[in-house]
Amino acid sequence: MSDSKEIMNGEVLFDIEHLQKDFGELHVLNDISTQIRKGEVVVIVGPSGSGKSTFLRSLNLLEEPTGGVIRFEGRDITDRHSNINLYRQKIGMVFQHFNLFPHKTILENMTLAPIKLLKKSREDAEKEAMELLDRVGLSEKANAYPSQLSGGQKQRIAIVRSLCMHPDVILFDEPTSALDPEMVGEVLNVMADLAREGMTMVIVTHEMGFAKEVGTRVMFVDEGQIKEENTPKEFFENPQNERLKEFLSKII
Repeated sequence: MSDSKEIMNGEVLFDIEHLQKDFGELHVLNDISTQIRKGEVVVIVGPSGSGKSTFLRSLNLLEEPTGGVIRFEGRDITDRHSNINLYRQKIGMVFQHFNLFPHKTILENMTLAPIKLLKKSREDAEKEAMELLDRVGLSEKANAYPSQLSGGQKQRIAIVRSLCMHPDVILFDEPTSALDPEMVGEVLNVMADLAREGMTMVIVTHEMGFAKEVGTRVMFVDEGQIKEENTPKEFFENPQNERLKEFLSKII
């Protein structure tokens, strides 16, 4: 992993100002402002219903904000004239339930976007996909279908499928919460490897050990607000916010 001081002086990938998200009368995000820099591993934790997944999904406009501004690499992606599909090519997304195409093989799942969106040749796309599959120990599954894989295997595929697009950042929405406990480690190991290589990641998770070990910053979201954010050491050993103290006392 990169040096933390170097990261905090690095390029700002996301600049978020006064982000709001309402569902009717329900205020899910309330005036969130923060920045995410290149090389950071930002881990977002908080109770269920706190708005953390909505915040994450707002970063690539899977949830459209009600108010506020999100700039990605200096461009306002909340501007209705911006081409969000262009930006999404640079923003990888890994979902809780994998979102693999069930009727396509693993290799087809991985090469579809690089061929269609990046205009890669099939040969080049397949070569890179096979290298990535080999990296996560799943090259023998290239011609299998998602239904033939375990949950942990599917999620590892979802991660390397995202890498096929060479994203500048990857968003993870509770990537291990749908997995059996014995499969969680194999997915977290892949994510830890990416962190060590300097991949920028924003991760919503309940895995506190992972947040401590791999995160460069941990963010506590409650009632649609960032109540506290700090380095993992300070966050877990010296929490300031009373609600965070209560939250940590229940889960650690």
